Amino acid sequence: MPLPLRLVSLLVAGCVGALVPVSPAAAADDRSLQRGLDELVAAPGGPPGVIVVLRAGDRQRVLRAGTADVTTGRPLAARDHTRTASTSKAFSGAVALSLVREHRLTLDDTIGRRLPWLPHAWRKVTLRQLLQHTSGLPDFSQSPRFRSLIAADPHRLFDSRRLLDFVADQPLGFRPGSQYRYSNSDNIAVALMAEAATGVRYEDLLRHDVYRPLGLRDTSLPQGYRMPEPYMHGYAVGGPSGPEDVSEAIGMSGVWASGGITSSPRDLSTFIGAYAAGALTTRAAVREQRHWIPGASEPAGPGRNSAGLALFRYATRCGVVLGHTGNTLGYTQLMAATPDGRRALTFSLTTQVNQAGNPALLRKLRAVEEDAVCALLGAKGAERHS
Repeated sequence: MPLPLRLVSLLVAGCVGALVPVSPAAAADDRSLQRGLDELVAAPGGPPGVIVVLRAGDRQRVLRAGTADVTTGRPLAARDHTRTASTSKAFSGAVALSLVREHRLTLDDTIGRRLPWLPHAWRKVTLRQLLQHTSGLPDFSQSPRFRSLIAADPHRLFDSRRLLDFVADQPLGFRPGSQYRYSNSDNIAVALMAEAATGVRYEDLLRHDVYRPLGLRDTSLPQGYRMPEPYMHGYAVGGPSGPEDVSEAIGMSGVWASGGITSSPRDLSTFIGAYAAGALTTRAAVREQRHWIPGASEPAGPGRNSAGLALFRYATRCGVVLGHTGNTLGYTQLMAATPDGRRALTFSLTTQVNQAGNPALLRKLRAVEEDAVCALLGAKGAERHS
């Protein structure tokens, strides 16, 4: 079918990607941001490399510090592949909302209707609640058995469509819709609902409904542990022998729709610009998606966080952006865009940063992410009320 005009305009802006001179104010913002990136790399436990891509219409700026590979010293590039971690959840949201546009799913569809083989106690959970992490589903990734299997064989090939079996004997953590709790199980169930509604594999839905319409060339959902070339190497830091390359230490079949996508900063910038603007769904679904409740992404993003449907609102000192974060062994990500999608940023680190592992570094990271938002928005500011 023909692409909506608003999607075509976003694609044109995202594909031109010209490197052009910036204004003196933007140059000052970039210098401040560059200092922050340099300080992140130099900080205790900091990443060996970090890259930020800022896109405003047909203008793209790339800032970086450190290296993509500590062995060769190669600089990071916007086309380098990276593990996207939980930003993958936004892709599952994009698939689900595209199916809502096609009337193949509704936000009020339930697990009981679409996935009747799952536990009876989960039957009333809706697609809306899964997307907003208000479902109460127990988190399969916290299951002791799942963790023991990963520890025994990090390359283990799981049946991704049976990951919820690890918690199928558990009740809901709370009444659906009554509170927010981030759970990796939610987006596994979203992908299974999409497959049940269409009879099409989730990987094929991603290609047909997301990658192809948006022109994403570097994005895939692998099952194994290999990284496609070229890629930014991910590291575990802080050990006595220096950074340890963990880029291919774990397989992706055990995270699947909740965290398994591999992409590049360039593709992520294109994706989040279109997704935040609602280019893949209807205006009515966008209004539902932007019903914000208290809740932070994992790790927390810049400014004050609130949760929508597979999308977070980050209210910073310079304005509002919409996006998602993620972290996994060797990598940390932020992707965000203005609500109209015309300005977007990606912020990629080559080590894992979260509250549990290094809260001080996370605080510093969030401050520099906020600087990146300010550099993105510049004098124009943001749509502060979206």
